[in-house]
Amino acid sequence: MDVNAYGFLLKYSSPFSILVVTREDRIMELKCPFKVEVIKNVKNMMLSQVKEVAQVKLSTNNKLVYIIEDKPYFYYYFSILV
Repeated sequence: MDVNAYGFLLKYSSPFSILVVTREDRIMELKCPFKVEVIKNVKNMMLSQVKEVAQVKLSTNNKLVYIIEDKPYFYYYFSILV
């Protein structure tokens, strides 16, 4: 991805909220902090632990990253709790 495309994505994102699609097919904005459950063991986190996402970021390979306890983790290790 070139710098201009990456900048375009960042222009419409915020490190303090995330848009999600609910089971009812509605778009909902979750503001940080929000809770997630660990669904895959990763680093020092164990399955089923509940953690709090302080910020959301976009990695250089366009993957969503959650900032938890000041450390970045890819979104696919977690399930959002609403």
